[in-house]
Amino acid sequence: MTERTFSFEFFPPKTAEGAEKLRATREQLAQLDPRFFSVTFGAGGSTRDRTLEAVRDIQAAGSEAAPHLSCIGSTEASIRDILNEYKSQGIRHLVALRGDLPSGSMDVGEFHYANELVAFIRKETGDWFEIEVAAYPEVHPQARSHTEDLANFKRKVDAGADSAITQYFFNADAYFNFVEDARALGVGIPIVPGIMPIGNYVQLARFSDACGAEIPRWLRKKLESYGDDLASIRAFGLDVVTDLCGRLLTGGAPGLHFYTMNQAGPSTTIWQRLGL
Repeated sequence: MTERTFSFEFFPPKTAEGAEKLRATREQLAQLDPRFFSVTFGAGGSTRDRTLEAVRDIQAAGSEAAPHLSCIGSTEASIRDILNEYKSQGIRHLVALRGDLPSGSMDVGEFHYANELVAFIRKETGDWFEIEVAAYPEVHPQARSHTEDLANFKRKVDAGADSAITQYFFNADAYFNFVEDARALGVGIPIVPGIMPIGNYVQLARFSDACGAEIPRWLRKKLESYGDDLASIRAFGLDVVTDLCGRLLTGGAPGLHFYTMNQAGPSTTIWQRLGL
């Protein structure tokens, strides 16, 4: 069996205080010896400098960093600049995404889809970068159908992706079905499930509605029933997500990618409970 890949995702902090907090989070999670830390990239590249700064910090501390790179609203020249910058920093791992246009912007730029970005990275840099792409077990919110979404995913893989990280989900069957359908299309790369620890129900519901991740009705109702009792929400959330991770790993998932929200506690607790 190939070695499983565990990784953690951060967003670039906006303030010096946020950067300090992220450093502490990273130090705590680095003790778990993850394969890499990824760092998100704001709509239209709005966090470009902060993403690079966070990535530099991670690399300087001796961990592998995988910056996200989104292409919508960008030109080939601007993406080439970023790729050259990352190469010069010794970064060899990217998460390539279509991304979102900044609100109010109408200029889509020279890229329309993530497969075009993957193809461009390969054309410009050969096999310098290990490229991760996104996968959507519950179907991308803008895809017209499950079939269309799978075809889009396969295009990214055919363009040169090495592995995929999924959107988070709470239904293990959605993941297993997606992997089975992808394999039937000839997709052989690892598809690592994205995991969202549950800490704040209101925030989770807002995120999930925006990105098309389904919170099953029973889970929604149970979380709602706790009202403002954050301790109970967290305790119940840890049980649910640990159970989900256990099912995924037992069922053959090639690892786990934690959406940390820049907090170490929930992911660390899940990790310990799983005996990783």
